[in-house]
Parts: sequence; C-alpha cells; structure tokens
Amino acid sequence: MSEITSRNRIHRHKDRGHYDDPTIYEILDQGKICHVGFTVEAQPFVIPMAYARHGNALYLHGAPNSRLLKQLGSGIPVCVTVTHLDGLVLARSTFHHSLNFRSVVAFGTARHVEDLAEKHQALITITEHLAPGRTRVARAATDEEAKATSVVRFEIEEASAKARSGPPIDSPKDMQLDVWAGVIPIAVEEHEPQPAPDLKPGISYA
Repeated sequence: MSEITSRNRIHRHKDRGHYDDPTIYEILDQGKICHVGFTVEAQPFVIPMAYARHGNALYLHGAPNSRLLKQLGSGIPVCVTVTHLDGLVLARSTFHHSLNFRSVVAFGTARHVEDLAEKHQALITITEHLAPGRTRVARAATDEEAKATSVVRFEIEEASAKARSGPPIDSPKDMQLDVWAGVIPIAVEEHEPQPAPDLKPGISYA
C-alpha cells in the first residue's frame, strides 16, 4: 500500500503527505465515521458510514436493501476518506488561515461478506471499534440477525495520508499587526453516558 501512484499521489503540500501503513492505519483506527464515494450511472454519491479496520481492509455494514452496499459489493471502484479536525489555525491575515488536520484517502474495491462466521467477526470488529469492550457485556447478534445484515469488506489497494499541525504561517509584512494569531484546538470527546429511560436500576455503564 506504500506505493505512490497516480491515484494516491499528493500534489499540493507534498511535505504533508504520508504513504506508510503505520501512519495510514493510525488515522483510520482513531476515526469512527468514514465517507464512502462511488459513482452509479455517472451520478457521484458520498455516504457517511461507521466502519472498522481489519488488517488492510475496512468492514462496512448496513441494511440488505442499502443501495450503497449493493453497489459496493458489486466490485465497483470506491474511494473512502477519514478526516480528523484538530484545530482552527488563525493567522493575522484571513488569507493565511488554515486547519490542523489528519486525513486518509483510500482507493479499492469491496466484496460482500457471505461467510456467516466472517460476518459475525466483522460485526464484532465494528462494535469493538466504536465502543471498546462492548461485546463483553452486550448480547451478540444471532445468526438470523447477522444474515439480515449486509456486510462488505473494502480492500485498500492504494492510500495516502495528509496532515497539518503547528501555528499559523503569516507573511512577514503582517507580523506587526495587532491581531491575535494562534491555534484553537478541536477534539471529539466522549461525555458522561446517558442511560436509557427504561434501564433497570443499578446497572452502570462499564
């Protein structure tokens, strides 16, 4: 996956590009939502989806009648992106405002997961990615429920990562302006769990 090709080559700010598996996998593993892009009859679609990485592949799941999953499973070319916004970079000039971010763009094809054992494992992998430890306490999907769920495995053929960090880069002529400059950090945080209204007394989130 580290090979640079015409699909994954970064052209602008090449110094921010990364093609190594560890960097790409780390960004993917820290995300919860990806955007899946594909084209059907000359019409582009981009759909947000939950996902989980397993090796060099991503598992996606949904309803069996999902147009997205039906199309993905047919083997059409697919582009999957994941982005983390880490900060607003405010310069003294609006022209030099920017964002601190980490992102991955991955290209490949997908196939339907038909094997029931693999489908169960994929659902476990997705659940554990979204809520680590959850499968140790929650009921697992039954065979009937797994069969009623469409799962596709997206094989990453080529990918690249891109990231920016650090302070703003102002023009020398703007450095003396009496304007605040710096970074406003942004992070996704988990807050106090909110119990279901019908939760039995005495059960805590763990």
